[in-house]
Amino acid sequence: MKLNKYIDHTLLKADAQESQITQLCQEAKQYNFMSVCVNPCWVSLASELLKDSEVKVCTVIGFPLGANTTAVKVFEASQAVKEGAEEIDMVINIAWLKDQHEDQVKKEIEAVVQAVPTEVIVKVIIETSLLTAEEIQKVSKIVTAAGADFIKTSTGFSTAGARVEDIQLMRQAGGPDIGIKASGGVSNREQAEAMIQAGATRIGASKGIEIVEAP
Repeated sequence: MKLNKYIDHTLLKADAQESQITQLCQEAKQYNFMSVCVNPCWVSLASELLKDSEVKVCTVIGFPLGANTTAVKVFEASQAVKEGAEEIDMVINIAWLKDQHEDQVKKEIEAVVQAVPTEVIVKVIIETSLLTAEEIQKVSKIVTAAGADFIKTSTGFSTAGARVEDIQLMRQAGGPDIGIKASGGVSNREQAEAMIQAGATRIGASKGIEIVEAP
C-alpha cells in the first residue's frame, strides 16, 4: 500500500517555529504527501513554500477546543483560505453535542462549509476521546448532513487519539461517501494501515516519514 497520499504531514505544536514549518514543507514535497497541516499563522508561509508542488495546505479552525463562537470560526476559515489554505479542519463545539443541541452543531458546520469556496475541503474534528459510541455515531451523521467532506477523529491535544473502533463507528454512521481522517497517535505503518482498513481515507500524523519509510 502506498501511504504517502493518505498523509497530512502535521505540525500543530504551540512552539513550532518558522524553521520547523519550512522543514515540514520541504519534507512534504520530498515525500509527496497529500498536505501539510499547520496552525493558521503559518498558512501564508506554507502556501508560498508549496506553490510549485502537488502538496496542499491544510489548517485548523477553532483549534483545539472547538469552543470559539461560530462567527470566529467562520472568519478564521475564510481568512485562512484568503491566505492560501486549501483544506480546513474545524473542531465542533463538543459541549453543544453533549447538551444535545444537534441543530446548533449542524448549523455551525454548515456556516463554515458555506464560508469557503466549494473546492476547499472541510474536515470536521469531533474529538472522539470525549464522546460515547452513541455520540460518535450521532455526530458523524450530523457532519455528513451538514455537507462537510470529512469526519476527523481528534485534535491530538485531548485525552487520546484515533482508535480503530471509532473509525468503524464513523464509517458506519457517516456512510460510504464521506471522507474519514484518523488523527492523533498514528505513528507507525501498522497503525496507519489498520486505520485505513477500518475505513479511514486520510491520516493526520507528525510521523509521516516514519510511516512511509517502514518496510
